[in-house]
Amino acid sequence: MALTIALAGNPNSGKTTLFNALTGSNQFVGNWPGVTVEKKEGKLKGRKDVVIADLPGIYSLSPYTLEEVVARNYLIHEKPDVILNIVDGTNLERNLYLSTQLMELGIPVVMAVNMMDLVRKNGDQIYLEKLSQKLGCQVVEISALKGDNIQKAADMAVKLAQEKQRTMPVHTFEESVEKILASIEEKLGDQVLQEQKRFFAIKLLEKDSKITDQLLSVPDVSSEIERIEKTMEDDTESIITNERYGYISSIIGDCYKKSQTGQKLTVSDKIDKWVTNRILALPIFAAVMWLVYYVSVTTVGTFVTDWTNDVLFGEIIPPAIERVLTAIHCADWLQGLILDGIVAGVGAVLGFVPQMLVLFLFLAFLEDCGYMARVAFIMDRIFRKFGLSGKSFIPMLIGTGCGVPGVMASRTIENDRDRKMTIMTTTFIPCGAKLPIIALIAGAVFGGAAWVAPSAYFVGIGAIICSGIILKKTKLFSGDPAPFVMELPAYHLPTVGSVIRSMWERGWSFIKKAGTIILLSTILVWFTSYFGWVDGQFRMLETMELDHSILAAIGNGFAWIFTPLGWGDWRSTVAAVTGLIAKENVVGTLGILYGFEEVAEDGAEIWGSLAASMGMIGAYSFLVFNLLCAPCFAAMGAIKREMNNTKWFLFAIGYQCLLAYVVSLCIYQIGSLILYGKFGVLTATAFALVIGFVYLLFRPYKESSTLEVNVKNVARAK
Repeated sequence: MALTIALAGNPNSGKTTLFNALTGSNQFVGNWPGVTVEKKEGKLKGRKDVVIADLPGIYSLSPYTLEEVVARNYLIHEKPDVILNIVDGTNLERNLYLSTQLMELGIPVVMAVNMMDLVRKNGDQIYLEKLSQKLGCQVVEISALKGDNIQKAADMAVKLAQEKQRTMPVHTFEESVEKILASIEEKLGDQVLQEQKRFFAIKLLEKDSKITDQLLSVPDVSSEIERIEKTMEDDTESIITNERYGYISSIIGDCYKKSQTGQKLTVSDKIDKWVTNRILALPIFAAVMWLVYYVSVTTVGTFVTDWTNDVLFGEIIPPAIERVLTAIHCADWLQGLILDGIVAGVGAVLGFVPQMLVLFLFLAFLEDCGYMARVAFIMDRIFRKFGLSGKSFIPMLIGTGCGVPGVMASRTIENDRDRKMTIMTTTFIPCGAKLPIIALIAGAVFGGAAWVAPSAYFVGIGAIICSGIILKKTKLFSGDPAPFVMELPAYHLPTVGSVIRSMWERGWSFIKKAGTIILLSTILVWFTSYFGWVDGQFRMLETMELDHSILAAIGNGFAWIFTPLGWGDWRSTVAAVTGLIAKENVVGTLGILYGFEEVAEDGAEIWGSLAASMGMIGAYSFLVFNLLCAPCFAAMGAIKREMNNTKWFLFAIGYQCLLAYVVSLCIYQIGSLILYGKFGVLTATAFALVIGFVYLLFRPYKESSTLEVNVKNVARAK
């Protein structure tokens, strides 16, 4: 029977790095039973009989977030053989809060103190033997990043699990608190294992509403609660919290020695003086993101993508496939399907994979080195003024890879109003699937201008901020934003392996989608565009008969809706609609539709005809609409699950589509007035919408008169 090691720790403690190092490629990802929080498990390298379960990063076992509920339920019900508790040595006191709770579960614990190299570099000392004696568990120092002692930690955990000895916590609280806990433990009777009684007693004393779901019969502890609250003049949750920190302080005093040169600024502190500066933080962030998109979309990424599009999917693959198909006397319709449908459609999407991989590489580096945690802190200052907390930026950051996990990450937000608003706005940030659209418009219409891609990112952030301001002033979303507390990890150079792994996981997810959803979509688009009625006869169309196709008939039916946005051509309309299946389909569809004209009349490449059909302002309007409108079906499904309410789901999708239409309309109509002097009824409408939008932004807060900047800065353990 396999042994199970549960890997538990705070966010940013190095838990994921340790998990990857211990399991390597032996990982499998799913969802926790009953919920869609990601469940990662893997087999220990060299030990097929040892499974490591990577629990969500949490600060405590108090059920404030879904991650904490998932982690706690797993530990209580699944009862892993051992817990490997990874602790950030540079933030020891803060990390020990979770450790004391884990030890109350009656499950053997091995503590792995991570980042000891940074502890020594700072001149600090942690006495591991004393720490082990005080906590009553085995303690080992590791460096997850460098791989130091990680196998030793795993071996200790396996050995402890094989001994099958349940442990009892050695820490105690004040005598009066211990007497109350003993009384509650007695009331629990036999329905709870002896080694878990302390944990359940503490949770009942804390008035934890969710712990009662774990009990067959809930004992009445009201008298104990009333007695201790009266004696200690505080609520029980605060009493237990204070007792924990009191116990932790006693440990820190004996086991941790701070450097005498404690006033000396660390490298992280010196960097943070600049990157979190109130004046410089935003310009630095803007410059970093501009550089990331410039390199990804305009320079290095474009060079590789151009080669992929022009050479690989232009001069190598299609002619080779055509020769094979001709040699085997393939039917014309099947040859058209393969070349003009599958190769042109999927190839148009896959051609942008190099740009995406470069972008994912940069984002993985920024996340692993610790900078993106600072960005959340920076954005908290801004978001809080507009009714959101910095926690809302975390889902948006995750959403740069894919909107689905971005939407799911909103579960960490305790406030229901803030969570719903975050769900509604997270997909405004350009995800990986939208990058090919950005790259296409930037290259085909704007000649690879460096400002297009970064502007798309900041349009998304602007939409989020403006939405936060407007929605927070309504009854549905009024109220103060939830506090934002997180630890900032010390800056460090990520390992090449971890960055490459993160980049590949995101990129491979995109490639798999191209081989499934996008493939099926391109086949459908090819069929509906290659067949139609001519002179009352339904048949396969010639190259110049595209306007008689099924797809043209469907597109022309509602293309007029988008004419005010500057791209009322049926091809663009159909592309935007197929983007609802998967955003990459926008490029794939355009590749098929404009692929009928391999060379335009003026000799330009096929994307030149796309630029001619839209114009610069219309193309940017098209780009913004596809960035802000409803996301793909998968992300919509995630929104539906997270909202858990059909009306809220429809409201979210309707708001996204309406905002996208209004913003695109204003861009095209006002842009046309400025550049070409065009003025009409729609131009006046656009100005009226801008005035109304400005009014909604600056009107007073009627529903939330207390919504002032009440910033609770990031808690950073020193």
